Amino acid sequence: MKLRIRPVVGLLAAPLPIIALAAAPAFAAQPAAQSPAALRGDVVAAVSHSVRTGDVAAGQRISVAVSLAQRDTAGLDAFLNQVTDPNSAEYQHYLTVDQFAQRFGATPATVAKVSAYLAGQGLQVGDVTANRLTIEASGTAAQVQKAFGTSLATYRDNQDGHSYFANTSEPVLPADIASVVTDVSGLNSYAKYTHFSTKSTAQATPDASSKTPAGLSPTNAQAAYNLTSTIKAGTNGKGVTVGLLEFSGFQQSDVAAYDKGFGLKLPAPTVVNAGGGTTDLSGQDEVDLDIEVVQALAPGATIKVYEAPNSDAGETAVYSKLVSDNVPVISTSWGTYEAGETPSNRVAVDADLQEAAAQGQSVYAASGDSGSDDAGNGGTSVDFPASDPWVTGAGGTTLSLGSGGAWKSETAWSGSGGGVSSYFNTPSYQTKVNKGTYRSVPDVASEADPNTGWAVYTEGAWNVYGGTSASAPNWAAFTAVYDSAAKAKGKASFGFANSRIYTLAASSSYASAFHDVKSGNNGAYSAGTGYDKVTGWGSYNGANFLKAELG
Repeated sequence: MKLRIRPVVGLLAAPLPIIALAAAPAFAAQPAAQSPAALRGDVVAAVSHSVRTGDVAAGQRISVAVSLAQRDTAGLDAFLNQVTDPNSAEYQHYLTVDQFAQRFGATPATVAKVSAYLAGQGLQVGDVTANRLTIEASGTAAQVQKAFGTSLATYRDNQDGHSYFANTSEPVLPADIASVVTDVSGLNSYAKYTHFSTKSTAQATPDASSKTPAGLSPTNAQAAYNLTSTIKAGTNGKGVTVGLLEFSGFQQSDVAAYDKGFGLKLPAPTVVNAGGGTTDLSGQDEVDLDIEVVQALAPGATIKVYEAPNSDAGETAVYSKLVSDNVPVISTSWGTYEAGETPSNRVAVDADLQEAAAQGQSVYAASGDSGSDDAGNGGTSVDFPASDPWVTGAGGTTLSLGSGGAWKSETAWSGSGGGVSSYFNTPSYQTKVNKGTYRSVPDVASEADPNTGWAVYTEGAWNVYGGTSASAPNWAAFTAVYDSAAKAKGKASFGFANSRIYTLAASSSYASAFHDVKSGNNGAYSAGTGYDKVTGWGSYNGANFLKAELG
C-alpha cells in the first residue's frame, strides 16, 4: 500500500546546500564560522496568547532532546509501503530496532557531529536513543540560549493563567547542524497534553467502602467483547507486553485495591522512566484507568507504564523510548488538538511512529472527548497523535449489555473525537472509505460513555470512568490477547494495527468480527453503516475477530 503521508521534514527557514560531513570525534570542537539556519515551527503556540513576565535565570538547569532527521526517507517510504501491504511479499516482515537504526537512523558520524556541537556550547551530552534519532543534553539556561540562538523567557497564559517558560523565537543552529536536526524539545515548560478520562456525573461522590462497585467489571467487559471463553482457555495476553504512555504517575495501592476488589492476582505494573520520569500525580486517574482496563481484558499481559514529564521534551523522550524498547503494544490516552502541537514536534513524533510501524508495533491513541471540535473553538478539528496515520485512533461508544453481561448494542458516544486531519494526507489503507485529501479519524471504537463506563479504583475510592481514554487501552488489551493467540498457533502478531484492521473490515468477515455502530453523532459527523468519522469501523467481537484472522 502506498502511504502518502510524510509531513515536510527538515523545517529549515531557507534551503541549504548539501554539505559532505566527515566523521568527527565525539565532543570535538566545532568550526567557528558557519552560516546560521532557523528551525521553523519550534515555538509553542501558547506564546501567542500569553504575557511575557521576565527572563529565565541564567543558571537554571534545562534538559533538551534534539531530534535528528531520518536517513534515506525514500527508502523508508518504500519499505513501509511494502511491509504494511497485505498484497506485498514483504508484508509483516518487520525490522528490529538495530536493523531500523542501521538503515534509517542517523549515521554515527552525524550523531558525533551534533553531539560535538552541543558539547562545544557547554552542554552535557547524555543518552543517544537506540534508533540514533534523539540526543539528550542538559545545561544552564545561558548555555542553552547560546547553543540554540534564542532567548528563554517566562510567560503567563492569558487563557488559563498558568505560568511557564518558553523560547521567544525559533532555534538557530549552524547550517550543517540544522540540516540534520528536525526538532529541539525542552525549550519550554508548557504542559499541554490532556488526558481523556471522564468521570461519570451520575456518581456524586467516590465510594471508598463499596464491595460491589458500579461500572464495567472484568467479567462484564470480557463478556461484552466476547472474550470470556478465550481468556478462560488461557489465551489472555500472556507473554505480551503492553506499554502505557503516561504524563503522570500513579499509586500502586490503587491498582492493588482494584485487583483485590475483583479477585485478580496479578503482578504489579513496572514503571519505566523517560525524560527523567515524573512525580506529578495530577493525572493518576488516567493512569489507573489505563492499567485497570488492560488488567480486566488481558490479565496475562505484562504492563509497563512509561512515565514522562508533561512537556514537549517529555513527549519526545517517551516516544523515543517506546520505539527503542520495541514494545509490541502501545496505548496512550494523552493528546492535544492538532494545531496545538508545534510543527517540529509533530515531525519528531511522526518519525518515531513510522519506526513503530516498521518494527510491527501496534499503537493506539484516544481520539479525544470533545466530539468533532477537539480544539474547542467552534469549528471542526481532531486530536494528535490519534490523527497520525501510523496510529490507530480509538473513538468512543455507549455500550448496552444484555442478559449475562453479553453485548446487546453500541451507539456512538457524543464525545467521541473524530473528523478530518489538517496535516496528514489520506493513507492508502483508508482510500476505499475516504475519498478526501486528508486522513479521517477515528479508526475504531469501544465503550467510552462515562455513564455506562468502567469501574475504576483511583485516589483511594471506587469511581466510574469513561472517555476515549478507556477505548485505547481496551483495543491494546485485545491486541495483547490476539498476539498471545497468534503465538500459540505459530502465526504473525497483530503488527501495524491499521493495516490488519482495514483489511479485515473490507472482507466478508466484517459483520462478525466487528460491532458496526450505526447511530449517534459527535456534533458535525454521524455514525452509519461501515466506516464513519465517529466510531471508525466500530468495536471488536473478540472471539469472532480471532477466528477470522487466526482460524
